[in-house]
Amino acid sequence: MSDSPSPSLAPWIAAQRTSLLAQRGHAWLLQGPSGLGQYALGMELVRAWLCDAPTEKGACGHCSSCHAIDVRTHADLCVLMPEVQMMALGWPLSEKAQADIDDKKRKPSREIRVEAMRDAVEFAQRTSARGRGKAVLVYPAEQMNPITANALLKTLEEPPGDVRFVLASEAAHQLLPTIRSRCLGHAMVWPAEADMLQWLAGQGIEPAAAAAYLRSAGGRPDDALALARSGRSPQAWAALPQAIARGDVAALGDWAPAQAIDALQKLCHDLLAVCVGAAPRYFAPGDLPKPPPLGALTRWSRALAQAARTADHPFNTGLMLEALVAQARNTLHSRH
Repeated sequence: MSDSPSPSLAPWIAAQRTSLLAQRGHAWLLQGPSGLGQYALGMELVRAWLCDAPTEKGACGHCSSCHAIDVRTHADLCVLMPEVQMMALGWPLSEKAQADIDDKKRKPSREIRVEAMRDAVEFAQRTSARGRGKAVLVYPAEQMNPITANALLKTLEEPPGDVRFVLASEAAHQLLPTIRSRCLGHAMVWPAEADMLQWLAGQGIEPAAAAAYLRSAGGRPDDALALARSGRSPQAWAALPQAIARGDVAALGDWAPAQAIDALQKLCHDLLAVCVGAAPRYFAPGDLPKPPPLGALTRWSRALAQAARTADHPFNTGLMLEALVAQARNTLHSRH
């Protein structure tokens, strides 16, 4: 039997899955920075819990339960995510939520809605449809607001006998302490660089490009893979700092505001690092312009953090990118 139902499953995720399946507990909290595979590991756990023929290495990948998860129709699996992520990952919304979005009554939610949590609590009370228990996957768990989190807390405190939970988080410090205390915690493994490069090569990415994508993602393998599949070239990333220093808005031409702000925050981070004698993380040293004074970078960092909080609000994207690039250029040429 294969070690994994998915040929692209990273070996470090497979190893963590095997380790966690050997332990008992009704609720896991998978925590760590983004891009380390929290969602993939959470899915591997629920697949194994619900599988008709599981092994110590996880789900069989061939039974009717595994197939039902693959096609997103498993009666004993409840997935709680922001609607934007549900849709991106192919999970169906509730009929009412889908109807509201189709009728343009509202946009897909970017946080986990209270209505979805109430449905999950009701799901947890029901009898298992397939007789192998039930599972609830919450990702990213920090997208619960306080009302939603409190609705989950009661079920975590007094779980029905056959339901298990996986909370996968990229910012576990934002969760209620009471929720964290009800779960077994697992810190996501940060893989060795050689293992990440080998895995990225296995996804069809050329070695030199894999190294460049991994650097631009800050050493986070899932984020590196997403960058590689986005169509952005490593050469464009390497050229970005000098283009920004010239005030070239075209360098961010096809980027969404949140993506542009993220890229500028990475540039600001690396220049701050160089300023204090540390190595840059996201760009090669030779790609960076000369850093401006520390005070100017600190002000820019604060301004970018403020801009990030409103990046998803509707405004003129072109004007916003122009303003961001002008702000960056002024900072990079600042003398104080």
